[in-house]
Amino acid sequence: MGNALRFLYANCCKPSASESESLGPHGVSTSTVGVSALAHDLFHFEITSQVPEKLSQHVVSSKKAQANWYNKLLEAWRESKPPPKTPEEAARLVIQTLKRHKRLMLRYTKNSGRLLAFYGLPLPHTLVQISSGFPTSLPQGVKFELQTLPVDVKAVADGDTITVYVSSTDPRESASVPGELQILAVQRAKARSERNYAKADALHDKIIDAGYRVLNFQNEEVLAKKYRIRLRGIDAPENSMPYGKEAKEELAMLVQGKCLRVLVYGEDRYGRTVGDVYCNGIFVQEIMLKKGCAWHYTAYDQRLEFATWEKEARAKRIGLWASPNPEKPWDYRKDRREGR
Repeated sequence: MGNALRFLYANCCKPSASESESLGPHGVSTSTVGVSALAHDLFHFEITSQVPEKLSQHVVSSKKAQANWYNKLLEAWRESKPPPKTPEEAARLVIQTLKRHKRLMLRYTKNSGRLLAFYGLPLPHTLVQISSGFPTSLPQGVKFELQTLPVDVKAVADGDTITVYVSSTDPRESASVPGELQILAVQRAKARSERNYAKADALHDKIIDAGYRVLNFQNEEVLAKKYRIRLRGIDAPENSMPYGKEAKEELAMLVQGKCLRVLVYGEDRYGRTVGDVYCNGIFVQEIMLKKGCAWHYTAYDQRLEFATWEKEARAKRIGLWASPNPEKPWDYRKDRREGR
């Protein structure tokens, strides 16, 4: 069993005594439906070979067929790198797995939808269709590419800005790391080995002031350079605006714990690195626009596909477009600057 499945079961799925009276059909509390509920049942299936007791009330199939589904889902979960963390990722895993094994089941379309509904996961028609993978060749205007370390959820400032770190061992970075920083990193490691944590923290503060940080990655300490990334071509609502919190949460769900590829086009007037961001081959700006989490920032970007994705979200009235007249974030910022 993968560590992620064990972690989700141990930390998310086991109900407390106070919850035991309010369990859903999936066997966990209503506060842990979705990804953790599926993880709970796959963990249970591996141990007992038993599918959820009440599943038959929701799908039309034999117990044998259900066991085949869960066996295939367990295999797919193990093979997924990284494993699903969001409801959308879990739903895609279920849909793709069952599609590959249609012959295991009758009435595929109805049963896949019912299985997703059983776990409170997004249904197929509600999932955003992804059309843009990582480009096969670098688009015109790209200056360089960044490949980041896993993103901390706290590094997501709002719906269009992320702080990322790139290892100093990266070929592009290694040649530009100041020698004094490398010395500070060695001195910090020595101070920590001697349990002189006050000295280690003081040394780390100097490293941070220089725009770097020492991070733990795959059980090793890595000196990494900090970049503030401004997602090119979109403008999400400010955190204090309607739907600002939701836009930030959506971006956090997309990038949390994942290594990103960033195609860099330059810097904005605030010193942020402006780029196109890809996460596991998914174009992040596309998702943000299609889910109604951002506007197409036409003052700085004229890509036709961005206009199309925004138009689709508007037509569906999803995200910020559920409001009849959402305020443009650039107008909101201008009003704040002018004291209105």
